[in-house]
Amino acid sequence: MNKVKGMVGKIDKVACLLTFFILTVASTPVVAAAVNNDIIVSRAVMVDAIMDYMKATYLGEEVGHIDEEELRKVACIYYYHGQYPRTIESATGEDVTIYKPLERIVVLNAGVAEAIRTLGAKDRIVGISDLIAKQAIFFPDISNKKVIGGWREIDPELVLQLDADAVVAYGKWPGPEYIEEKLPQTITVIRLDLYKPETLRDEMLKLGFLLDEDERASEYIKWHDKYVTAIESKVSKMSEAEKPEVFLDKSAIASTKERKTYTKASGGISTLCEMAGGLNIAEELEATYPTVDVEWILDQNPEVIVGLSESGGRGGYETDDESALKEEYKGIIELSGFGNITAVEYERVYLIDSNVPFAPGYPIGLAYMAKWFYPDEFEDLDPQAIHQEYVDKFCGIDFDVTKRGVFVYPETE
Repeated sequence: MNKVKGMVGKIDKVACLLTFFILTVASTPVVAAAVNNDIIVSRAVMVDAIMDYMKATYLGEEVGHIDEEELRKVACIYYYHGQYPRTIESATGEDVTIYKPLERIVVLNAGVAEAIRTLGAKDRIVGISDLIAKQAIFFPDISNKKVIGGWREIDPELVLQLDADAVVAYGKWPGPEYIEEKLPQTITVIRLDLYKPETLRDEMLKLGFLLDEDERASEYIKWHDKYVTAIESKVSKMSEAEKPEVFLDKSAIASTKERKTYTKASGGISTLCEMAGGLNIAEELEATYPTVDVEWILDQNPEVIVGLSESGGRGGYETDDESALKEEYKGIIELSGFGNITAVEYERVYLIDSNVPFAPGYPIGLAYMAKWFYPDEFEDLDPQAIHQEYVDKFCGIDFDVTKRGVFVYPETE
């Protein structure tokens, strides 16, 4: 009897230790179950915990024991000396926990691949989506990895063949029926957006924590904050009357009567516009990506138009030919009646390729937009130099952005 009490006492001590540790770190940006080398579980306690769990679960003995999840955590603390498990809040708002180092990772979109490379862990990527495979210039070392399907739907058999530890996908896309429900629980699905300016900083810290690349994440945050803080500091001093009214064009269609745009709910480019000090004229419209009549745009008479060219080979790192963006640009300024819009009259219409305003490099897009909105106030801001610095520091590719690629049109002087 005394022996059983002694075992229960040991297990209770471990459970209390876990509870105390979780509570003490719950207020930090990255929630961790165990990350401190000082957290130690002895071999004797580990053995006792396992034996009591097995006695109760398989032999039906009335023995005090911790549940399976707690046992798994204790085992991680014992085996990895307190470095695992590690838990973060994902883009869905749900917690995701890893129980061992992530050595074999499948990535479903370019933003995730870019983020992992930025954190110095590109060699851990073993599987990619078909879209990443098409970006041989931007991802020379990643694009040749095993293709496991598209970003919307994977082939679970290929993921299993890769012996993957984790699959990293957008928060919402594709749905669980395409990933979680197709894979065994031994493969952790990590949902992080890693493209939204409003959440990217925090998500890079979370990803750095999961990958045990905190130092590299800190280097990125230092670079990020250097430019974002400087821009937001100037913008914060602008009155509402000084802020330009901006139309954000989503269309790459040939329609001459209507355009698609972005509301505040869309986040992304709309958030970037706000951060750069612009007033999105479609901010409060219904729907996330509403369609508006050209007549409505004429009535609003925006001071600036920024068109987001959403990949598809028209711009980015994979081409040096600006003709497609030039045609897209002409398709906007030559719309009926647009010659009388302030933005067109004063040549303040710009196109930005989707490679620039999203993913870890989004401060580059922010710099472009700030300069477009306030050319005098940001006269010394050099978006190209910021872009080159990002490429040199975090991308690990030999690429001169002043000579190669097509990222904005027309080029900002």
